Amino acid sequence: MSDRAFLNIETSILGNRWVGPAAEEDRLAEAMAQIARLPLPLCQSLVRRGVAPEEVAGFLAPSLRDLLPDPLGLRDMGAAAERFLAAVKTRQRIAVFADYDVDGGSSAALLLTWLRQMGRSGTLYIPDRIDEGYGPNVQAMQALGAAHDLIICVDCGTLSHEPIAAAGCDVIVLDHHLGAETLPPAVAVVNPNRQDEDGRLSHLCAASVVFLMLVEANRRLRDEGVKGPDLMAMLDLVALATVADVAPLIGVNRALVRQGLKVMARRERVGLVALADAARMDQSPSPYSLGYVLGPRINAGGRIGQADLGAKLLSTDDPRLAAALAARLEELNAERRDITERVREEAMAQAEARGVDAPLVWAAGEGWHPGVVGIVAARLKEAFHRPAVVIGLNDGEGKGSGRSVAGIDLGASVQRLAAEGLLVKGGGHKMAAGLTVDPAKVEPAMARLAELLARQGAGDQGPRDLRIDSLLMASAATHDLVDQIEAAGPYGQSASAPRFAFAGVTLSARRIGDRHLKVSFSDGSGPQLEAMAFGAYDSALGPALDSPGHRRFHLAGRLEMNHWGGRSKVQLKLEDGAPAE
Repeated sequence: MSDRAFLNIETSILGNRWVGPAAEEDRLAEAMAQIARLPLPLCQSLVRRGVAPEEVAGFLAPSLRDLLPDPLGLRDMGAAAERFLAAVKTRQRIAVFADYDVDGGSSAALLLTWLRQMGRSGTLYIPDRIDEGYGPNVQAMQALGAAHDLIICVDCGTLSHEPIAAAGCDVIVLDHHLGAETLPPAVAVVNPNRQDEDGRLSHLCAASVVFLMLVEANRRLRDEGVKGPDLMAMLDLVALATVADVAPLIGVNRALVRQGLKVMARRERVGLVALADAARMDQSPSPYSLGYVLGPRINAGGRIGQADLGAKLLSTDDPRLAAALAARLEELNAERRDITERVREEAMAQAEARGVDAPLVWAAGEGWHPGVVGIVAARLKEAFHRPAVVIGLNDGEGKGSGRSVAGIDLGASVQRLAAEGLLVKGGGHKMAAGLTVDPAKVEPAMARLAELLARQGAGDQGPRDLRIDSLLMASAATHDLVDQIEAAGPYGQSASAPRFAFAGVTLSARRIGDRHLKVSFSDGSGPQLEAMAFGAYDSALGPALDSPGHRRFHLAGRLEMNHWGGRSKVQLKLEDGAPAE
């Protein structure tokens, strides 16, 4: 990167320092544009992501054949596949114990769909978020173990030593959460984030781990002359889980999501079709629709309703049941939004009163619904650009959730708090964590967590760098450019879409609702371009731009297509701005 601030913007309206590409990156982008015959703005984005000119073709068309790892590269995978197939072949009773989020529901649906296509069945069990909390518990595992020969824990179980020991039957764990120094007494614990793994696959979500076990199971069946279920048709579930669980879209995850979106577009899974229709989703599925339309609705059951609604929806092949489940999840999601907004307002006020310059932003409140604390933590993280934890205090117990920023491992720090006795329990991964805490220990626990996060660099002062991929004229923001940008996706965690700057524009703006801002701007090169700044009035951006007068501004954001009333047009998703004077 260049040492000089892009467009000389050292501190933007949102306190960012704009940073553009270095001279060497510009040279590589120009070479790529000539070799690959792609638009220069897109090539600048590809170079920023570390793509070399000779790698462009493979990057733009990621192949599962080339990128899917050997399942046996994960420890215990052979034992897991062997025990699973033994249960299938001998018609043993199988239970699936899953987490209550999208990753857990998708993981369970993968197993239940595979079993159904093999003429078998499985019992689904998802714990109640409030009454049982996250992961296996002794009572549930004992009950399942008494009625089953094999329990498969998905998206949970790595830290569940006592419940797994109490099961009374064989247990397989297929998970991705951070492991401890010792493993529970299971037949197999397949987890790319075990401490004795090398970390090459640490970016996988639980559904991807389940998918890899099914790949190995199918391979073993094929060696015996038996045709297994069509796994490619199940990639819609893997894509959904990967995006909703905010897994990095790097390596094989790019190929899994890209192929999964194609499968989803075929509208073959009745549960996803019913949910998309209930949500009035009339465009082809995208990472945005998985993360912000379908994902929240599937999560709504686990957050404030019946925990297993999402998994049942994803695994059913009955259209009428799917329609009923989708309608109920739509209702719960509307209720969840109302609850979330109330808690968000209270948590924001509390955090601001406490101060938001520390390494950790946190809030805790009596009666806050534990099903929405994770969403509110994400809002605090986005507002203050540092790790955030939100805790709901109910019936003498605090249940909280945290979200982190890039470069800060929240899960490891929360796990350490639990080991030190400041938490009843806690764990997670780098970007997200969950915890249970005695209300009397909330203050010391958060103080210790802030100390641990500070050691990783959380809360360091100074302007944040906002990476700009390219300077663009408004007239260059065409439908063709957006199509080519989308073809280089999918975009998401650790794979952000290119961000463009528009210099010295004149604009007009109007407020939309309480929080959003719509802008029309021109740099004199052609027609006006429209922009939307969502949540602009939660920050300084809205007030700064809604009365521009005759001033010129530099704007930064990402291009997208706005589909409305049967028409499509290019729009800027506005993220920041700065006076041009």
